[in-house]
Amino acid sequence: MVSLFVSLFIYLFYRTDKTVVNEMAILFFSQRTYLGLKTSIIKFLPLNDILIYSLPEGLWIFCATITSRPYFIRLGKWKFKCAYIPLIYGIGLEFLQLYHVTNGRFDYTDLWVSAIFWLIGINVYKEEADRQNRMMPLNLKSVACLATYGIVYLSHVFK
Repeated sequence: MVSLFVSLFIYLFYRTDKTVVNEMAILFFSQRTYLGLKTSIIKFLPLNDILIYSLPEGLWIFCATITSRPYFIRLGKWKFKCAYIPLIYGIGLEFLQLYHVTNGRFDYTDLWVSAIFWLIGINVYKEEADRQNRMMPLNLKSVACLATYGIVYLSHVFK
């Protein structure tokens, strides 16, 4: 959870004002208040590009991997572990950016950060919970997992 708040902090104060979460912050505060706060924070706590542009995705992949671990999707005899979805998403998004299908810039650093945080997420907790097919019935853990995926929308950039 702390990981997602770190990502939120970075998005709010170091990324473009055109993201959904920043547009929401501007509506909530005001553009003047938001920009003043953003300027003060950047001046007080400067961050390098890897922390600004790669770390938030890595932290999201870490959280999504952890929350996805107990779940799988069964298609006939085939069983797909949901913990692979964040890695596929992270790498897939980079290639969509490479081919200009989506907004953003392809970056090898993002590929490495995604893979490293996925590996940490897959190995950090070795407790083996009961594996559950998809997310039914809904409970607090499955809602947290779905919310982790829903958070991705907040980083969407409007053109």
